[in-house]
Order: sequence, then C-alpha cells, then structure tokens
Amino acid sequence: MIITLENAEISVSFSTKGAELQSLESKQTGLSYLWNGNPQFWGKRSPVLFPIVGGLKDDTYYFEGQSYHLPRHGFARDREFEAIKISEEEVLFLLKEDEESLKVYPFKFQLGLHYRLTGNTLCCGYEVLNTGDNDLWFSVGGHPAFSLPLKPTLSYQDYYLQFNKDSELKVHEVFDNLITDTTETIRLTAAGKLALTHELFYKDALVFKNLKSNKIRLKSDKSPHGLDFHFEAFPYFGIWAAKDADFVCLEPWCGIADPVHHDQQLIHKEGMVNLEPGKDWLRHWEVTCF
Repeated sequence: MIITLENAEISVSFSTKGAELQSLESKQTGLSYLWNGNPQFWGKRSPVLFPIVGGLKDDTYYFEGQSYHLPRHGFARDREFEAIKISEEEVLFLLKEDEESLKVYPFKFQLGLHYRLTGNTLCCGYEVLNTGDNDLWFSVGGHPAFSLPLKPTLSYQDYYLQFNKDSELKVHEVFDNLITDTTETIRLTAAGKLALTHELFYKDALVFKNLKSNKIRLKSDKSPHGLDFHFEAFPYFGIWAAKDADFVCLEPWCGIADPVHHDQQLIHKEGMVNLEPGKDWLRHWEVTCF
C-alpha cells in the first residue's frame, strides 16, 4: 500500500513494504529529489536497515551457541509494516517480531518508523523498543538515494557533497560486503567539498567511521537547487551509488559490516546496540529540499 503526505511545500509517498520512502517532490519547483528505483541499476529507493547494517561474514552470525543467517542489511526492508498512525503531515509505521523473524533473529522487538513533514523538510525517525525479557542486540541504518541531476540541463559531475565539519575523509575499504583493514584518505576542498563522479563508487561504497560532520549539502554551483542532509549520533556513514547510476545514497548508520577477520559472534559485532528489556532507543535524520 502507498501512503502520501503533503504540505504547502513538499509531497512525499511511502510503501508499507519496508516502510520505505518512495518519492520526495518539491511543490514549489516540481523537482523530484528521490531516486526512481529503476531496477536496471538498483530497485530500492530508501530501504530501512535492521537488525543489522552491512554484510555478515558468510551471511552468518552466532548467538548463545546457535548459528543464524541474515542477508546484507537485515530483513526489515522486505517486511510489511503496519501504518498505525496517519495524518496530513506524519505517518508512523510499526514492525514486530513474528515466527518468521524469530527463526533468523531470536529477539522480541518493536521497530517504529516515524516520518514527519515540516515546511520543506522531511524527518525520518527510528524507534526501537525491547519487548522481550532479555537484552536486545541490533543495528539500524538509513539508505536514502537522491536523484542526480535534479535538472536535465545538468550532469552528474556538476554536483558535489559539502561536509560542514570535515577537511578530509578516511575511507574504510569494502571487499565482498565486508570491511577490510585498508583505508584511504580523501582530502576535501577548503570549503569541505567532494566532487561527485560515477567512478568514485566503482569499488563499492565509501564507508566512514566517526565523521565530524553532522550535515552534508548536495548541490551544484550551476543551480540554486539541492538538499541538506542532517544527522546526529550516527557513528558510521556510507555514501554509495550503483555503477553509472544517476543517484547518490547518503547513509547514516548505527552499525557497520563485519570486518573480514570477524569471529561472527553477534555480541562482538562492531556498532551493535545493546538495549535492556523495556527500554527504547531513538535516532533520526532530516532532509531539507531547496
């Protein structure tokens, strides 16, 4: 089912499958900011990453002596969420454990996705509640893909990402969906800009740990239009595009792929959140269109 929200400035739509953002459009300019999901390149648009972020070594983890298997980024993006609250400018989606999830992830949980419009800003909030009797181990991440170029008269290479607090980026190399020990440093311009090219993502995503920045601007100097992506308290961040595809993903993560030498124990997995019974956990990111 598709659910649409709008105010005077923006219109957005969501699918109950994966609680996934499907469109983000400016009513003032008519511009579409979100990737269209062309399956020739990548059929997703803004998947929810839960209960892991990134890949597991051999797609397998161990918990309390048992082995479990999960695909890259977990299962939430392929599950049907319940829309439990809908108004003109906000919607709340909910996912709980069931017999199917317990076979691959032996925890009771409640995952809420809360989307809200304020002016020309869309806020995406994550809430995880531990409804079980034991500690809950999980990761959460965002994966929104933004369409480029925003105007057909421009090209992908006309755009850049501008980081508000970083002068260089330390990239952790990805191999076969896992994090290696190899790093590379990318120096930004004096204004904190990283020029976008398709070749930038030919190896895989750019993965960062402990970015200083909490806002990234996506823009071209040839156009007044772009977006600001704001995030807080996400210790990891990914930037990715499928090969030669006209989009860029800005991915705030609480969690990261396994390192290549990981022991596959869930409680040793880097970035996992440990949540006590009855406790809840909140994070959010925002995108402002201009």
